Amino acid sequence: MLLKLEAISYTYPTGVGVKALQSVDLEVGAGEIISITGASGSGKTSLLNILGLLQAPTSGTHTFLGESIERLTPDRAAEVRNANIGFVFQHHLLLPELTAVENVALNGNIAGRLTWSKALDRARQLIGVMGLTQRASHFPRQLSGGEQQRVAIARALINNPAMILADEPTGNLDSANTEKILKIFRALNEKTSHTLIIATHDRDVAAACSRQIIMEDGRIIRDDTLPGRGREDGVEDEQPRQSAVAGEG
Repeated sequence: MLLKLEAISYTYPTGVGVKALQSVDLEVGAGEIISITGASGSGKTSLLNILGLLQAPTSGTHTFLGESIERLTPDRAAEVRNANIGFVFQHHLLLPELTAVENVALNGNIAGRLTWSKALDRARQLIGVMGLTQRASHFPRQLSGGEQQRVAIARALINNPAMILADEPTGNLDSANTEKILKIFRALNEKTSHTLIIATHDRDVAAACSRQIIMEDGRIIRDDTLPGRGREDGVEDEQPRQSAVAGEG
């Protein structure tokens, strides 16, 4: 088991007592690909923030890779997050002054796991996996929206995380680029042990996942596991993960 949430609740610290999550229970195994859907305000982003160790729940217990997260110091929580969780956002959040390969490399270097030279080598490999070798030296403004999102996925992979969290990763893309991103996600999931959790409003994106979670009013109201999909072509194999919290060395 990769992670387990038990009776997780989260109340916004605004003084008005708005509950974003209410007694959420969730277990996720290694290698799953999961969609989280629901109307705006249903709790999708709050759940991702807790899964990503970006915010602490108001109550409940969260176990990730065998560690009780609520017992960790902020520094230790940051270490676990940086080593084991990758993030992909709707708006890419690439640094405009850095090239594609530098944007990817920076994440590995900041985490303290790779020297700048090794981070660049790893970034070039991942840019190649994304089919962007010829665009590696381009700046974000020179890339299409779909290309920027592929760079963001490469950035999420730089530290070889156990889990990738994606918040509306195709929200700004057309159908052709959405399909490219889904193909990459499915291939990464099937050829490596990365767990993918995707919050989305897009029914096609949700339908591409083998497990679908639906949220409403801060609760999980449905959790369905669907038949697996076949292996996708077009993305080169990555090396499998060598370790969990300890990282690659």
